[in-house]
Amino acid sequence: MKICLRLLLVLPLTLSPAIAQQPNDYDYFQANRTMIRNGAQAVLICNGLFTSNRTLPQIFNQELAILADPIGSTRGGDYIVDPERQAVAVGGGGSGPVMRAAFREGIGCVIMSPDQDFDDIDSLPTQKMPYPDMDPATTPWPNGDLVEEKKLPSEINARALDTASEWAFDRPNPEQDTLSLMVIYKGDIILERYADGVDMNTRTRTWSTAKSITATLIGMLVDEGRMSLDEPLGLDWLPAVRNPETDPRKTITLRHALNMSSGLHPVDGNGPSMYAATGSGLAYWAGASSNEGARRRGLIREPGTYWDYENYDTLLPVAAMKKTLGDYKTYAEFPRKRLLDKIGMRNTLVSTDRFGDFILSSQIYTNARDLARIGLLYQQGGVWDGERLLSEDWIEFVTTPAPASAPNGNNYGGQFWLVPDDRNDVPKSAYSTSGNRGQYVIVVPTHDTVIVRRGLDYGGQGFDRWSLTHEILKAIPETGH
Repeated sequence: MKICLRLLLVLPLTLSPAIAQQPNDYDYFQANRTMIRNGAQAVLICNGLFTSNRTLPQIFNQELAILADPIGSTRGGDYIVDPERQAVAVGGGGSGPVMRAAFREGIGCVIMSPDQDFDDIDSLPTQKMPYPDMDPATTPWPNGDLVEEKKLPSEINARALDTASEWAFDRPNPEQDTLSLMVIYKGDIILERYADGVDMNTRTRTWSTAKSITATLIGMLVDEGRMSLDEPLGLDWLPAVRNPETDPRKTITLRHALNMSSGLHPVDGNGPSMYAATGSGLAYWAGASSNEGARRRGLIREPGTYWDYENYDTLLPVAAMKKTLGDYKTYAEFPRKRLLDKIGMRNTLVSTDRFGDFILSSQIYTNARDLARIGLLYQQGGVWDGERLLSEDWIEFVTTPAPASAPNGNNYGGQFWLVPDDRNDVPKSAYSTSGNRGQYVIVVPTHDTVIVRRGLDYGGQGFDRWSLTHEILKAIPETGH
């Protein structure tokens, strides 16, 4: 036994240098990546067909352009479209596991788990709330879609506005694919333009512009005193520790999460979540629980000290919102009742995972006009039709730089992006939503202006929203606000 013990002590010292020299190049998560790739394509095709009402050629040419290796083509491949069930399956054969997504009323397409099939569709959540009794076509903007023909205000430079429009659509980089552009000045639409194959009713994914809508909903609860910026989130963290009261994650506040400085282990910040094999990609594209994933991370930094852009940091306040609202029906109806229905956002679907939890970090499908309404709510100081929906204090919070964003040029607030310190060609008070593939709602208080740009950018992308703002403001004078 003594000899064996000596061998056990010596062998690690002898072998560890050789082990250390072995390259760690094996992809242990390749199975996850394949599953996520197939799930992403299933969701994008499903929403493209049944939420956006686009054609399969449009989807392959634009929606799927973001995928490095989409499966099949418009002529067919390892995917199935079931129009009757409004569902899509991608994979099989040599293309990896079959992943399925199905359209659900009021929600959009929900990704299913790998062990579910089309027979499980009826178990997925729906949202069957009736809409307010009004006809958008006969209701004046901004509550409806009836836009009165007006002359362009005399102070607006029409030529400069046209030039800005051309700047947005006629890009030298084909990867920058503008779908729509809107400019709202003093509440009126002064520019609205759509690419071929897109119109005012076309719904596309907001990606992370959804985070700013999340902040709006959370702000309403903070304004009511039902949530607090500087109190702990009050979540049940996973994995549960033996003594939850000593869990260091209990110190994470709502402010930390909204400022993207929770201190939790990063799972998305080092690369696109679409291809992340262990982070939010599992919830977005593979049927995992978005709520559980957000809570299943360890603390590696003191909260509030380090800025790290994480989808799950947004889903933490969503989990806290669910807990605050109490019952599922109240939670499920909250976005519609408290925000969307009040400001005329009838084209907006807030999607969930298969467990019924809102994926409010990314998966909202909407059109340009509905996003303009969100911007207009902020431009009007949180007031809509004389009713205060959001406090000025909350708007100040979301537009104040997160302390931990200072190394990045103070460019991030509370789920909104701010003009960075080194940018001097646009007003410093401007702020913006920002979503993958070029989804922007830009609010410019000094010019009483809201700008909406929707895109299906891909590849390197790099559409510059602040340069777009600069171009548009050449046409619009300051209003003194």
